[in-house]
Amino acid sequence: MNVHDGHDLRAPAQPWQGIAGELFSLLSDDMPLAERSNLLLLDRQLHAAWGLGANVVLSWTPVDDGIDILIVPHYAVAEFAAGAGEGQGRVSTSFLRTLISGRRELSPAQLTKVARLLSLEPRRLSLNRRLAGTTRERDLIERLVKRYSISYVATRAVALFDIVGFSLLSPFEQMTQLNSLSYSINAAHSRMLDRQIGIDFARSCTGDGFYIWNREEGLEANTNLYHFMHLVLADNAIARGKARSNAVPLLRAGFHIGDCYEFHQAEGLNPSLYNYIVGDVTIELARMIDRALPGQIMVGEFHARLPASESVEGRPETLDAVRFMRLAQQNLARLNGLELAGERIEAIKCYLTGEPTADGEYDIRRITIADKHGLSRNVFNAKVNIYRRRAAPILLGLEDRILASSALAGQSAHLRTHAPGDLSDRSSLSAQTAAE
Repeated sequence: MNVHDGHDLRAPAQPWQGIAGELFSLLSDDMPLAERSNLLLLDRQLHAAWGLGANVVLSWTPVDDGIDILIVPHYAVAEFAAGAGEGQGRVSTSFLRTLISGRRELSPAQLTKVARLLSLEPRRLSLNRRLAGTTRERDLIERLVKRYSISYVATRAVALFDIVGFSLLSPFEQMTQLNSLSYSINAAHSRMLDRQIGIDFARSCTGDGFYIWNREEGLEANTNLYHFMHLVLADNAIARGKARSNAVPLLRAGFHIGDCYEFHQAEGLNPSLYNYIVGDVTIELARMIDRALPGQIMVGEFHARLPASESVEGRPETLDAVRFMRLAQQNLARLNGLELAGERIEAIKCYLTGEPTADGEYDIRRITIADKHGLSRNVFNAKVNIYRRRAAPILLGLEDRILASSALAGQSAHLRTHAPGDLSDRSSLSAQTAAE
């Protein structure tokens, strides 16, 4: 390869501790011993090529006696886009993003073309036995390769939970509040699994809270994450109502959809089991939450592109935050019957707040916030009302009248651009808002 080799791609193998527990559990007992030993040997070779994180694997393809991979120093991905490597031709950022998006397996012809374009030499990882070629085996190899790589996701939904006043707490209180939030996250996950609502969530600590995302992608995965956020906040609200100490945090939360890069950091001498994310979506959430009021739920203004398989007319289309909220409300009935503090949920309403209009409807308040860098973004204020059978409703988020009397009101506009029926029944919310 022509990129300057700041890291030796063929450095001596580092100590290897074997396939991570999650992946090893997938090597089921019915898998032939030869196939299992092949995958263990492959993981050992990938670990050696990875070199404690010095290098990343871009793509792979099966060959007769193993697999061929394209592997580069971790900094080389950026140099490809910039054409900064010695003798390196420039390729588009969109091409690189496509290369590290989705599945990494290429056909032999595709891998040869990519190698030629990037001036790389494929590296052969030889195995003791010929690969079985089964779908299960290929999927396991895919997961192994991604553990030693980076990934780009164009439309990742992420929720951010932030503990209000965290830096002013004592170390003991910080520990207990983070632990309380962790429990609420785990409890919400358990409840969703009880309803057979799939969410393969991952988390990353921000210091005073957590980023949470669904490893699965698509519209259903994104709406499941939004409902997951509701249950976390509800569990936290119930705990705060019962607490007699400062062990339960006061939260503010944000939800946004955007692009990000995912990677596995080194833990000890191996890549971590869990992945981490960084990108526009996390940056936007961090800047949103910095302006959020205690107890507020903010939803960023986003325009996420749906794949053709999930669109209404079978072609790719863009989903904005307002329409997303309508779709999220439509499938909330799946959570009816869940128990919170021993009482069954009868109904949940989620909506973006705004002022009442002359015709008895509600508009939507769009707020423009600016950060310390002078950059601005649009957000919405969200409410979630959870009604239980024999208990008081759980009202999450802030009412619009609270925002109207805050500094955020002077930076807001009101949207009336939706067509009739484009939102969930907002007129029925007038009595609920008045009751609050």
